[in-house]
Amino acid sequence: MHRVRHGQGYTVFECRVAGLSLSTTFLADRDDAVKLVHVQLRNDGGGTRRLRALAMAEWQLGAARGERRSVRTWKQDDLPAVFGEQRESSGGFGGGTAFLMLAGLPGATQWTCDRNEFFRGRGIVEVPDSLGGRGGSGLDACAAVDGEFRLAAGEGASFTFVLGHADSAEAAIALARRWREHDVPAALAQVDGFWDELLGRLRVRTPDPLFDAMVNRWLVYQTLACRLWSKAGFYQAGGAFGFRDQLQDAMAFALTDPQRLRAQILVNAARQFPEGDVQHWWHMPGGAGVRTHFSDDLLWLPFAAAHYAQVTGDGTLFDESVGFIEGAAIPAGAEDAYYTPQHAGRVASLYEHGALAIDRSLAIGAHGLPLMGTGDWNDGMNRVGHEGRGESVWLAWFLCSVVERYAPIAQARGETERGARWLRAREGWIAALHDAGWDGAWFRRAFFDNGAPLGSAANDECRIDLIAQAWSVLSGASDEGHTQAAMAAAKAHLHDDTAGLLRLLAPPFVQSANNPGYIQAYPQGVRENGGQYAHGAVWGMMAQALLGDREAAWASFEGLSPAHRASDPRRGPAYELEPYVMAGDIYGAAPYVGRGGWSWYTGSAAWLHRAAVETLLGLTVKGDALSLAPRVPAHWPAFEIELRLGEREFTLQWGAPQGAAAATHHAVEGDWIDWRALPAKAVVRIGTRSGA
Repeated sequence: MHRVRHGQGYTVFECRVAGLSLSTTFLADRDDAVKLVHVQLRNDGGGTRRLRALAMAEWQLGAARGERRSVRTWKQDDLPAVFGEQRESSGGFGGGTAFLMLAGLPGATQWTCDRNEFFRGRGIVEVPDSLGGRGGSGLDACAAVDGEFRLAAGEGASFTFVLGHADSAEAAIALARRWREHDVPAALAQVDGFWDELLGRLRVRTPDPLFDAMVNRWLVYQTLACRLWSKAGFYQAGGAFGFRDQLQDAMAFALTDPQRLRAQILVNAARQFPEGDVQHWWHMPGGAGVRTHFSDDLLWLPFAAAHYAQVTGDGTLFDESVGFIEGAAIPAGAEDAYYTPQHAGRVASLYEHGALAIDRSLAIGAHGLPLMGTGDWNDGMNRVGHEGRGESVWLAWFLCSVVERYAPIAQARGETERGARWLRAREGWIAALHDAGWDGAWFRRAFFDNGAPLGSAANDECRIDLIAQAWSVLSGASDEGHTQAAMAAAKAHLHDDTAGLLRLLAPPFVQSANNPGYIQAYPQGVRENGGQYAHGAVWGMMAQALLGDREAAWASFEGLSPAHRASDPRRGPAYELEPYVMAGDIYGAAPYVGRGGWSWYTGSAAWLHRAAVETLLGLTVKGDALSLAPRVPAHWPAFEIELRLGEREFTLQWGAPQGAAAATHHAVEGDWIDWRALPAKAVVRIGTRSGA
């Protein structure tokens, strides 16, 4: 019997084999840079068992596999631990020292730092009978420790493998000494406490327990642990900062952890060039990354900064001084340039960083729309505008949103003409969107460098694209006649009711005469090429709700939520992914319709959390004021939100939730409430406009 239990910050593997009961808990400490593998076992058999506990870690301590050759390894005499120190400093990892230790198991510890001892045969892993005790330099470096012990019938034992890291050998040795006797259950309790406190700042109670599980626990956990901390997942182990990615992820914390969003904005702003463009992604500690012609990356900076200020009411962010990076321009004819930039020796206010991003984005093409560059959120469309003339309909909607939020900030800071220039540009984009951008029944997606349309009825492939329709709603820059028609077209052409999919585009690219880019290399229905690309599908769901189609929005939520999809008797068997974390996409073409792909590492987790709380439940916070304007499905009679803002806690009730506390205050949905004026533990009942 085997069982796996996942929680926030830990995983437990349990099994019974050959008379042994074994429980192994994996976790990382909250404060120290250590990973713990805590083993508990019991001999349920009839005789004494001789057992061996062994762990092996392959050292990397650098950006490339070959860098393990410059790792110096040794065994510390007074510790059951082996160490590896990176001596090469050119990659930014010099001095970093890791260790592997076996704690809690008395007796002699065998060890080796030579990985070849585990591959003595034909290149497959072989567990040696004993470890050779080899250390030094120039090895294929690893760390391996083991210890033997006996368990009589009915006896139990526990021990812990500790994998740690510090900036120097001395610090790593001191860390290992501390953890030799550390209380692992106490470390797990601290992890539990951290997540319970963070996730307890906003809790919902609705008629749908799967909705509650995703919103209260897993979406936020995935966003922080995978996207913001590790910046890696099973399908993408790069570990890089993404300019647009981490800003969008951090926006999900504007309500519950605004300082996290503020800090991320400042980190990203420091990766901007004086010309206004930014690194698309970069690796720390050195900062090497790629400079591109992507047209949307830089705009997420003013968009996120304005969101932070609106939610928190804190305008001091814009006065923060942030430096720039500098480096070579992208060579003529190239799409990008990879290098390590230097600090420019120049600083500007955070406001100016955001303003520069907008200033750089004002150029338009022949149709009056902003230039697409080599990608405009959809990186796979890297050939649509690579010559510098292609235009983006989606980017125009996004720019409308950015300018609408940032122009008032410019005007409040005395930059009246600059803000007015942006607003005049916005008027031009809106006119162009409803002229050349309108295809007759929906909005086009873009125009190629040669002027040919994309996302048009004239196209054989990608006749319609979801995000161009969704952002006509989300931007607030269109009118009801156009948005209703656009979203109706999206439903007709992109929605698959049977599979529960809202595809990003249709039909998929196969052999488009005008090459859109590497998106065409994806199989049909996979990722951006016609699958349900979750990031875009969440935007589509939000647009459905904002237009008043609550049932369609709820159906889209069920199609996006891994908990709902996995539990569905029709869709679950095809899905084949974890039921608790978002997938990046769900395949949309035979024979794999409904199969999930690219789980964990996707920005859709943050967006789905925001869509659930802000769009479906309708919670909006602007400084000292909040309102609730739900867009929930008709079968929901009630729900409640427990919310902590600063030092205040209160409960918002809509309808009459079963078992809910009696209301102490009353309001009407859509009304603004001064939450700072509410007493501690206030319960606010939100009534409908009809008086129900």
